[in-house]
Amino acid sequence: MTDREPYVPGPATGAQVKKEGEKWTLILVRELRHSPDKVWQALTEREQLREWAPFEVDGNLDAAGRTVKFTWLGAPVSQETTVKRAEAAKVLEYDDIRWKLETIRGGTRLTLWQNIDRRFIAWGAAGWHICFDVLDRLLAGQPIPRIAGPDAMKFSGWQRLSAEYAAQFGIESPGWQPKQTQ
Repeated sequence: MTDREPYVPGPATGAQVKKEGEKWTLILVRELRHSPDKVWQALTEREQLREWAPFEVDGNLDAAGRTVKFTWLGAPVSQETTVKRAEAAKVLEYDDIRWKLETIRGGTRLTLWQNIDRRFIAWGAAGWHICFDVLDRLLAGQPIPRIAGPDAMKFSGWQRLSAEYAAQFGIESPGWQPKQTQ
């Protein structure tokens, strides 16, 4: 896709893994040059999520108690999820995902926590890394097409990032690699 040619993700940074008992959590931190209010809208509004996130929802995620249909891109089924916590421009929590927004000079420090199967941590880190890049460009008014789900796995930048994150975390990614398209 010609729209993607100029996009090359930077090196794997800003991620860590935490293990509590048998539960693994991927933690990603990204500093965005946009206000917490602007980032909040992108995290909660269905139409904006459709532009960058690795999932689809059938409603906004901006109110605690709201239930939406939630579908990971490439997943065969949808599930209902309820927003557990929604403090505008500060904290958002649903399903196995939690977001924290902190005001920093010049923008927002965005932190994501996601519970994830240990085998897929590097894949998840690579996917979210790319989604954050797409989000940053969307908010800057320089959008590129969403690169998520199965499409991301075919993207050479995802494959490189996945290997870099696996090395950082000291883990092996599953051996399956999709056919590269770029």
